[in-house]
Amino acid sequence: MKEKINDYIESNKDRFLDELFGLLRIPSISARSEHKEDMYKACEYLKKSLLDSGADNAEVMKTEGHPVVYGEKIIDPSKPTVMVYGHYDVQPVEPLDLWKSPPFEPEIRDGKIWGRGADDDKGQMFMHVKAFEFLVKENLLPCNVKFMLEGEEEIGSPNLGKFCKNNLDKLKCDVILVSDTSMIGQDAPSITTGLRGLSYMEVEVTGPNRDLHSGLYGGAVANPVNMLAKMIASLTDENNRITIPGFYDDVMEVSSEERKEMAKAPFDLERYKNEIDIEEAVGEEGFTTMERTGIRPSLDVNGIWGGYTGEGAKTVLPSKAYAKISMRLVPHQKSEKIDELFIKHFESIAPPGVRVKARKLHGGEGYVSPTDQTAYKAASKAYEDTFGKKPIPFRSGGSIPIISLFEEILGVKSILMGFGLDSDAIHSPNENYPLWNFFKGIETIPLFYKYYGESS
Repeated sequence: MKEKINDYIESNKDRFLDELFGLLRIPSISARSEHKEDMYKACEYLKKSLLDSGADNAEVMKTEGHPVVYGEKIIDPSKPTVMVYGHYDVQPVEPLDLWKSPPFEPEIRDGKIWGRGADDDKGQMFMHVKAFEFLVKENLLPCNVKFMLEGEEEIGSPNLGKFCKNNLDKLKCDVILVSDTSMIGQDAPSITTGLRGLSYMEVEVTGPNRDLHSGLYGGAVANPVNMLAKMIASLTDENNRITIPGFYDDVMEVSSEERKEMAKAPFDLERYKNEIDIEEAVGEEGFTTMERTGIRPSLDVNGIWGGYTGEGAKTVLPSKAYAKISMRLVPHQKSEKIDELFIKHFESIAPPGVRVKARKLHGGEGYVSPTDQTAYKAASKAYEDTFGKKPIPFRSGGSIPIISLFEEILGVKSILMGFGLDSDAIHSPNENYPLWNFFKGIETIPLFYKYYGESS
């Protein structure tokens, strides 16, 4: 099969890229209400792509938020069913001035596709559409396939759980296949077996009832920006442990044996630091960089603002200050519990002279996928065929909150066959996706179906 796949890719690679670029040009930013029409445009584009690739039917299904694109090809109800999950929504693109090319005008430079969504998740999702096309056109599809492509992953998938509950029969499957994660490297294939959960908060600190002159009032009135900075600084201690009472109560401690296995994964700390231009990697004391992002929780400020931030000077003591704070969670930590602990603690440490509000924006649970399941073994064999080496099971620091919800609602495990790289700058200016990875994904995914169909 491998030779057939490569011949098919070589014969159609220009068309594949042209079709992907059509999707990348649609600014489907789920966080911005002004892009509602673009969300539907992306849905219609994907619906057509699924039908053109061989789906028996495809439809755009409404939710209370952005729509879901559903498609399917049922070759035999008695055969196993794979459901492909992906998302067509993308992150906002600011700051625009840091992009080397317009984010929604994709182009190829230095062997990479540049543009918002090139990796996360349009590029990786589209690999599945083209792999499916190959299997259908060559009459090699060994099992049933369903697609569920959502438009709210980047805002926490607030409506997908309800969508799943309302469509249990339609979404019935044996395994969920996802490409929305990264590999360790092009020469180090890996399968993501764990994801961190997420608790995402927004806080507001209010001082005086209006902005004040910083000369007339400075030193006599609590400055909300100053107070917020002190409060945030107190959320971690000198060892970079989070200070919220009860935060670590449910953290699963990983055994020394498993930590030794994790340490076998190739990781070059100096290269890591050079790639992001830092002098030191900083985190919780007693853990390696890989462990800090894979098996330990974390707390980070994602945005902070207040007062005057325009050009030049304005001597103002602001009335309000704000911050967005995310906490990445490990298995057994429940996001709702962490939400409550954070809000209670943050409000309790408000200094005199200010009032504090904290509210949850979104969140979800962590996920661990066993390596002894049939689908994992099929994925592992597929990578081994195309990369020439066995993939490494790897716990990612990222979060895909809906994955744990799939298991809860649909009762099935997910296999995370990611082909991205840490250097792809997802969520940042100049997002990119190597052409090599894009085509390698299309080459590898059909082999998953082959081995999964054989073993099932």
